[in-house]
Amino acid sequence: MRPFADSERLEPELRNAPDPHSSDPRSLPLQTVGAGDARSRSVRTWRNPFGSALTRRILAVNVLPLLILVGGLLYVGEYRRGLVQSELDALRTQAELIANALGEGTVDHMAAAEEVTLSLEAARHMVRRLVEPTGARARLFAADGSLVADTRLLSGPGGSIYIERLPPPEDDPPLLGAAGRIYGWIVGLLPDGEELPLYVERPTQTASDYVEVQRALEGEPQRMRRRDPFDRTVLSAAVPVQRFKQVLGAVMLSTEDQAIQKAIRSVRFDILRVFAVALASTVLLSLYLGGTIVRPVLRLARAAERVKRGQGRPPEIPQIGRRNDEIADLAESLRTMTQVLWQRLNANERFAADVAHEIKNPLTSLRSAVETAARVKDPDQQRRLMAIIQEDVGRLDRLITDISDASRLDAELSRDATETVDVARLLDALAELHQTTDDGGGPAIRLDIARHQDLAVTGLESRLGQVFRNLIANAVSFSPPGGTVTLRAVRQGAWVVAQVEDEGPGIPPDNLEAIFQRFYSERPSGEKFGTHSGLGLSISKQIVEAHGGTVTAENRPPPGGARFTVRLPSDRR
Repeated sequence: MRPFADSERLEPELRNAPDPHSSDPRSLPLQTVGAGDARSRSVRTWRNPFGSALTRRILAVNVLPLLILVGGLLYVGEYRRGLVQSELDALRTQAELIANALGEGTVDHMAAAEEVTLSLEAARHMVRRLVEPTGARARLFAADGSLVADTRLLSGPGGSIYIERLPPPEDDPPLLGAAGRIYGWIVGLLPDGEELPLYVERPTQTASDYVEVQRALEGEPQRMRRRDPFDRTVLSAAVPVQRFKQVLGAVMLSTEDQAIQKAIRSVRFDILRVFAVALASTVLLSLYLGGTIVRPVLRLARAAERVKRGQGRPPEIPQIGRRNDEIADLAESLRTMTQVLWQRLNANERFAADVAHEIKNPLTSLRSAVETAARVKDPDQQRRLMAIIQEDVGRLDRLITDISDASRLDAELSRDATETVDVARLLDALAELHQTTDDGGGPAIRLDIARHQDLAVTGLESRLGQVFRNLIANAVSFSPPGGTVTLRAVRQGAWVVAQVEDEGPGIPPDNLEAIFQRFYSERPSGEKFGTHSGLGLSISKQIVEAHGGTVTAENRPPPGGARFTVRLPSDRR
C-alpha cells in the first residue's frame, strides 16, 4: 500500500503541472517559452561604458582611422628629407666659403709658381677660426690625402687632445620624461625608410676613408649621409681648395643631425598634442553615441525579454523620449507588435474557451444518449436515441469544420496573394447559383447593382465569396415563404458598398453587435436545433476587416427585415 500513498501525494503536483502540448505560452514552464531558450544569451545589462560590445565597436571604428592618420603624420618623411637637404646645402655653402678663404689667404708665396702649396700652420688656424661660429666639425686634407687640420683635435707639446661636445644634461620633469619615453617607443615603431652606409672614423684619417673627400680632391664637391655605430646620422660635405683651378686640398665639414631630430621631435610633439585632444574628443563622442544607442536598445531588449517571460497583464514597452530616429521607430514597432501579440493571445484564449464550451454541449448530449442506449431494451427508444446520437455527431462535425476554417483564416489571409475582385460579377454568380440550386420553396433573389460604376476591390475572391454566401444563406433562412432577398452594390467615393436585405422578422435591437460574436446563434422559430455553428457571421466579419473594410447589421424600416452592409476599399481610389 505504500506506493499507492506515494502516488496520492504526487498526484496534486501532476494535476497542477502545465500541459506541455498547450498552445497558451503562459501555461508553459518558464524555461520552455520560446525556441532555444536554453542556448540563448541573457540580455546584457548596462554596467560601464566599455562593457557593451556595440560601444566597443563604435570606439574601434572611430579611433582606428585616427590612429592610422596620426601614424602617417608622425612619419614626417618628407619633412625630414627637406631638413636634411637644407642642412647639407648649408654645409656645402660653409665649406665653399672656408675653401675660398683658404685658397686666397693660406697659399705659400715663397714657393715657385709651379709648386703652389698651402701654408699648413696658417691653414690650421684659419679653419678653426672660420668654422667655430657654425658649430660644425671641419677637417682639412692636403692634396696628397693626408689630414692637415681637424677642429676636434687640439694639438700641444705633449700630443693631441680629442674634443667631444656633450649634450646638455636633461632636467625634464617626470611627466615630460615619461612622455619622452613614450615618444621614443612610438618613433621606434615607425619605419626608418632608408639604409645609410656606416660612418667609421679611423685613428689615422686619410682622404681614402671618405668618398666625398676623394671626389673633392678630384675637383668635384660632394655631400654624404652616413649612420654611426650609435645610430646617429652624420651629414658631411667636402669641397676642393683651389688656386687658379689647381686643387691644393679639400675641406670637409660634418655635423650630426641633433638639430634635425630636435625639429622633428617638436613637430611630432605638436602632432601628438593635437592627437591627444582629438582622441579624447573621439572617445567621449563615441561613448555618447554608444550611450544614445546602447541604452535604449538594452531597454527594448529587456522589455522584449519581459514580453517573452511575461505573465498576467501585458508588459509595457518603454518610451524612448522625444527621439526622431530609427530607435524610436523600433520602439513604436515593438509597442505595436506587443499589443497585437497580446490581443492575439487573448483572442486565442477566448476562442479556445468558446470552442470548449460549444463542443461540450453536443458531447454531453452524445454521452448521455450513448449511456442510455446501453440500458434501454425497447427498439423504438433505441431508434430515437440513435437519431439523437446521429444529430449530435453531425453537429460536432459542423462545429469542427467551422472551427478548423476559422483557425486557418488568419494564416490564409496573410499568406495568399490578393487579386482584383469585381463585386458585381461575384454577386451575379452567387445569385445564379442560388437560383440553380433552389428547389422552388426558397425566396427569390433580386439584384440592384450599379453596373455603370467600377466596383472592383483588392482581396481574395474565395474569401469574399464566402462572406456573401454566409450573408445570403442567413437572409434566406430568415425570409418568409415567397419573400425576396435583395443584393445591392454601389460605389460611394473610395468605397464599394454591398448590401444583403431580407424580409424576415429582423434582429433584436440589443443583438445588432452580438450577432457577429463567435458561436452566437439567433435562429428562426421552428428551425432544428444545432443546424448552425454560430461562426458564419463571425468569420465574415473577420474576413471583411482583414480586407480593410467593415460589416454592419441594421433593421429595415417597415415592413421590416434585416440589412447587412459590407464596405470594402475600392481597388481604384
